[in-house]
Amino acid sequence: MSNVIEITSLNHPGIEIFATLTEAQLRNRIDPQKGIFIAESPKVINTALSAGHEPLAILCERRHITGDAADIISQCGNIPVYTGERELLSALTGYTLTRGVLCAMRRPMPPAVSEICRNARRIAVIDGVTDTTNIGAIFRSAAALGIDAVLLTPTSCDPLNRRAIRVSMGSVFLVPWTWLDSPISSLKDDGFTTVALALTDDSISIDNPELCSRQKLAIILGTEGDGLAKEVIADADLTAKIPMAHGVDSLNVAAASAVAFWQLRIR
Repeated sequence: MSNVIEITSLNHPGIEIFATLTEAQLRNRIDPQKGIFIAESPKVINTALSAGHEPLAILCERRHITGDAADIISQCGNIPVYTGERELLSALTGYTLTRGVLCAMRRPMPPAVSEICRNARRIAVIDGVTDTTNIGAIFRSAAALGIDAVLLTPTSCDPLNRRAIRVSMGSVFLVPWTWLDSPISSLKDDGFTTVALALTDDSISIDNPELCSRQKLAIILGTEGDGLAKEVIADADLTAKIPMAHGVDSLNVAAASAVAFWQLRIR
């Protein structure tokens, strides 16, 4: 294949997107239309391609060109396919490639909140969650448990961070999401009942029939350490908690999201 490029040096032109660019540089806040994200492993890359994302370049071990990456390469047209010895690629990326394939893709422009929430009945609002593993796990639960859309406040981690994509197993490409720049309380104008997951004196149990009966719910999840800000809790219509046993006071935000999504799903 004429688009297969053998690299023998870490300085080969074109491969910097896989190694030397930081997540912030890949995201390109100055010009989002030039932003890039990196997907890895055939399953995740295929999920991204099926969701309509534009591939720009592939990096893979030589043996995968006719193996695990063959179908991906055939779908991607004539984009560059960089390859080389496994040790060189590991030195380039800083780790052994997951099943030997990375794909750089064009970052899409975020849709409007109104667009992804128009027909939604259950949405997750992620407020200030900065851990990439938690973001990926929340998206995986959202996709599996019937959440229609995900909104993130600007202080949250980017779902197209490389690790977040990997942990989500490509679920970030399955659930519509965007950034919420207006106050969370503005979702009430679109008919959503906002419910904050927090431990307060007036929190109701998450299995309270009042919650499950609401037609449109926005489930608000807070930071890993401090939880939701007092202002966010005060502005929410309802506050809910997951009943605990054995003296445990709370769950990790990713685990709590899975419980909440399941309990509050549309029946």
